[in-house]
Amino acid sequence: MKYRTLGENGPKVSAVGLGCMGIGGTYGSVDKSEAIRAVRSAIDAGVTLIDTAECYGPIRIFEDRAPELYGFANETLVGEALEGCRDEVVLSTKIGFAHDEDGRRLGQDASASHVPRAVEACLKRLRTDRIDLLYLHRADPGVEIEESIGAMASLVAEGKVGHLGLSEASGEQIDRARAVHPIAVQQTEYSLWEREPEVSEIAFCRERGMAFVPYAPLGRGFLAGTAKPAEDYPPDDYRRLEPRLQKGNYEENMAIANAVREMAEERGLSAAQLAIAWLVNQEVVPIPGAEREEWARENAAAADVELGDEDMLRLDAIAPRGQTSGPRWSGAWAGQIEK
Repeated sequence: MKYRTLGENGPKVSAVGLGCMGIGGTYGSVDKSEAIRAVRSAIDAGVTLIDTAECYGPIRIFEDRAPELYGFANETLVGEALEGCRDEVVLSTKIGFAHDEDGRRLGQDASASHVPRAVEACLKRLRTDRIDLLYLHRADPGVEIEESIGAMASLVAEGKVGHLGLSEASGEQIDRARAVHPIAVQQTEYSLWEREPEVSEIAFCRERGMAFVPYAPLGRGFLAGTAKPAEDYPPDDYRRLEPRLQKGNYEENMAIANAVREMAEERGLSAAQLAIAWLVNQEVVPIPGAEREEWARENAAAADVELGDEDMLRLDAIAPRGQTSGPRWSGAWAGQIEK
């Protein structure tokens, strides 16, 4: 396993982290014991960056109204999985939404009054007294970002939080946040499936001494060869709403997935390992998910895969920017991103 420092003064982490969104119910029902084993297998394989969020959890999709999103479950599971090994990892989570007592998402809330309450709840669910890296999940349009970051910075001063990060923030939002407190990381979707951050976002972050952490590095399973057409997922799986898995888009995008798989087979790798290695070789820190032990070990091993210039050029040709069919977000989710 290779290790890197997040930003100029952030924590040292493994070159490949573990994104936990998929093990808390967002992608349908998950065997709890298997999910916990997957987390621990990743740690055994050298992974030290564990990523979750207060809002990760089950989803309910309806034909006649907006989906219902439930949080809390993911942090609760991660907290249990880290029992006995909490000190071995850098634990990151995200805040910025309001929930009712059952965890149902009510909307965004990154106000100064809400932030400390949200973090206290995160600490309890995660069974820890400190969050190593706290993200503002999305900038709240109803709150000045200076207020949100100021409240988060107060928690750093109290010792409850180690470092701060942003997710899907615009350049203006990043600079405004940095004027309040150092920002170690920007987390945004980035993969062979979604290459828009290459335009300016990654360079923008590096110029400011920030690390870049790609989420969904496997295109929600598509690049790993495990994704299905959207209509084949049950109504408790977020991917049923994924635009790029909808009829028409799915078939067109299969050309990318098939080409990645063929190249991986030539190298004796899995498709997931090749897609992750493409990111690692660009000095970013991807956080692929893994619902099974074998996937966790496989993903971690991608940190040590070396790709040459010809390999990178071939992958560039397989999945050039803009090649993927369909937008990456639909509906209200797209409206939460200001770029």
